[in-house]
Amino acid sequence: MMMKYKPNKIRWSFVIFFIPVALWLFLLIVLPHLELLRISFTSSGTNGFTLTNYKAFFTEPIYWLTFVRTALYSMFVTAIVLVISLPVAFYITKVASIKTQGLLMVLILVPFWVSELIRVYGWMILLRESGVLNQFLVKIGVFKQPIELLYNDITMIMGLVYTSMLFMIVPIIGVLGSMDDALIEAAHDLGAKKIAIWKEIIIPYTMPGIMSGSIIVFMLVLGSYLTPKLMGGKNSLWFTEQIYNQIIIYFNWEQGSAFGFLLLLLSSLIIWIALKVTKQEFRKVIK
Repeated sequence: MMMKYKPNKIRWSFVIFFIPVALWLFLLIVLPHLELLRISFTSSGTNGFTLTNYKAFFTEPIYWLTFVRTALYSMFVTAIVLVISLPVAFYITKVASIKTQGLLMVLILVPFWVSELIRVYGWMILLRESGVLNQFLVKIGVFKQPIELLYNDITMIMGLVYTSMLFMIVPIIGVLGSMDDALIEAAHDLGAKKIAIWKEIIIPYTMPGIMSGSIIVFMLVLGSYLTPKLMGGKNSLWFTEQIYNQIIIYFNWEQGSAFGFLLLLLSSLIIWIALKVTKQEFRKVIK
């Protein structure tokens, strides 16, 4: 005798597991953001609805120019991370032995077991005037005396690449791991060059992982605060610093909240354009 299907049990089990997750998402993520959204449409000088905080972004050049600079640098950092991560991920998944794969993954993961602040301070110790790198360059005769290597855009980009590398490597490894090696072997046997294999087989196959990692890295870099602040110096303007200044220094929660949501909207628009240009579906990318 066949057992009857009882949908009620399945629904109740789903509800039992769903309620804690829904409460966690609503109380810790949705509710605070809704309150910040409400605050962004208010002003200390008025009691009702206002768009003054959003208009300030477009009327003051320092704000939108800082965002443009931040977005361009974030794209540049994402491109550098991709160029480095793609061959690393390919070597781990397709070239290295199984034992070596585990060792390499541990070496990649270990630096991320400590906080971003400690990792950034480590780079600052290496690059400062009395640091190891300066002493080495003076010793071999490259510099006559130690120079300041910190507090410029180059070291800031280097720090951002270092702190976000893992988030590009892991998604690409996840996709490359499922790729059949016979595809590459068949192309090689048919006389395809390495560049053609990468262009026609490897990159198209790993595109969902590339886009997933690029979105994560771009959003992390765009929303970064510590690395640009500590390694970039006072002249390296970053948009998150504008948000910090409005909320923490000027106690202007209305303006800071508006900047935060503008950052979310504009970054989402950039990602949407990137998905359209690369002809990738968001559902496949987030899998």
